[in-house]
Amino acid sequence: MKQISAIAIAACVAASVVPAAAQETYKIGSSLGLTGYAAAIDRAWRDGLEVAVDHVNKNGGIMGRKIQLFVEDNKSEPQEAVTVYRKMISSDKVESFISGCVSAGTFAAAPFVVRAQVPMVLCSILPPQAEQAKWAYSFLAPPRFEVETRYQYLKDKTQIRKIGILHDPSPYATLQKNIAVKIAGDFGIEVPVVEQYRPDDADYSAQISKMVAAGAKAILKIGQGGSTLTTARNIKQLGQDILLLGSVDDFAVLKPAGETLGEQFMFVAAPSQVYDVLPAGPLKEEIGRFLPLWRAKHGDRDAFWAGKAWDALMVVKAAAEKGKSLEGPKMRDAIETITGFQGTGGIYNFSPTVHQGITENPFFLASIVGGKLQVK
Repeated sequence: MKQISAIAIAACVAASVVPAAAQETYKIGSSLGLTGYAAAIDRAWRDGLEVAVDHVNKNGGIMGRKIQLFVEDNKSEPQEAVTVYRKMISSDKVESFISGCVSAGTFAAAPFVVRAQVPMVLCSILPPQAEQAKWAYSFLAPPRFEVETRYQYLKDKTQIRKIGILHDPSPYATLQKNIAVKIAGDFGIEVPVVEQYRPDDADYSAQISKMVAAGAKAILKIGQGGSTLTTARNIKQLGQDILLLGSVDDFAVLKPAGETLGEQFMFVAAPSQVYDVLPAGPLKEEIGRFLPLWRAKHGDRDAFWAGKAWDALMVVKAAAEKGKSLEGPKMRDAIETITGFQGTGGIYNFSPTVHQGITENPFFLASIVGGKLQVK
């Protein structure tokens, strides 16, 4: 009995001398549209975030604290996002957010997050209010980059000068649409028709027919998900020889759209999606650091959105180590000091006045013909 007591006392003493931070976890919350219109992207974001968390935890965590990840489905709806953000703040006591691409949900929940002084690292665009944007950091590329990539191709490689724009009503797509209309003239392009669609609509033939009647020779399709495949099928069914230029999306959508339209379909491609043709350098090295971990768990699934989630956690880790603190306000300040950070999605440059970290266009224009990826 004395020996057992001595062992028990020794164990208690040993536990008492372990630093408190080493015994705690660092709680990260993630509000995601795992169902609804954002599901394809946000599921990939979640899966990439889980790969990143596993990797960081296996290598000692962040400042000696293992990450504990809390994931909640906001169903791609703003009010649901408010509910899950408030739950993670009040019940789970999360210390930072690495959330998905439902921009409207970010906007709706931002006041509660700011009040709690919890930094938000996001796949979505930034909240419009300056005080809210102060606590938010976006890992999306500025929407103009997707537009410029497609316009530059039309200007340099085709004779097409009249297009239609087809967009969904999401905040990010609306931003892209407004930019596309505003800068079209800079590329010698005319936009006679702008049409909106709902992601759950089964047919966009009416919108496409209006564009054809107005003389459009290409459609700038702004929005992700199955709507891109629906548009491709409608163009095929209508027998129209019109170019479809899609947004950045998952290959699960891009491949069947390419099978439907062949060379009539092109899309904005991210670096990880064209990894095999990238030149050697820091970008390819960083993607190469992530891809084996991703493929070991998810095979040949598209790694783009997952890689962006990897980037987000790596920036959070770098900021914590640079600022030597995991406290919300100090973490918020430290992220503003992260510049020249090489991620899988490009180079991130944050500052007190720049909270959308991608400042140089990382995109390519690509197509999938005969099952093979081609960079234009």
